[in-house]
Amino acid sequence: MPESYTEPSVPAPSLIRPARRSDAEALGALTREAWSPLHSVQPRPVPPHEPFFDERHEPAHYLVAEADGQVVGFIRLVPATPLACNRHVRQIQGLEVAEAARGRGVGRALLHAAYDASRRQGATRITLRVLGHNAPARALYEAEGFAVEGVLPGEFLLDGAFVDDVLMGRALIDR
Repeated sequence: MPESYTEPSVPAPSLIRPARRSDAEALGALTREAWSPLHSVQPRPVPPHEPFFDERHEPAHYLVAEADGQVVGFIRLVPATPLACNRHVRQIQGLEVAEAARGRGVGRALLHAAYDASRRQGATRITLRVLGHNAPARALYEAEGFAVEGVLPGEFLLDGAFVDDVLMGRALIDR
């Protein structure tokens, strides 16, 4: 690489905030553009598109990343189950980053915001599920301290191949 080469200046997310109902269009567009069999078990979305928010997917479940005033990512964070004995656990049920914003720290910033939000909600643990073949996501989660806590072998049949469902988790406090 020439000595005069410098990495282009790329903005990190300037804001992580709770989602608003008015974000629905931008979040729906982001999730449709980011769709990939690498991370989705659902078929590619086709029109007419379902509303982004519904009775199971409320704005309160989402944190949104903005860069230069544009939505560039989100994370969905919910209680792992409705059980009182499990209220100390939060689960990430979706992390999306716009392709143009990948590699700029957006996913990591959303994870850190999710840890903070989980702690404020009284959680001491956070979990997630990731497809076994999604090496980029698994590497990020492992770098963030998540450990594989279980594997459901061949849980999904995607494009003619069986794919593992990998269960990961990490503590949010020292025990």
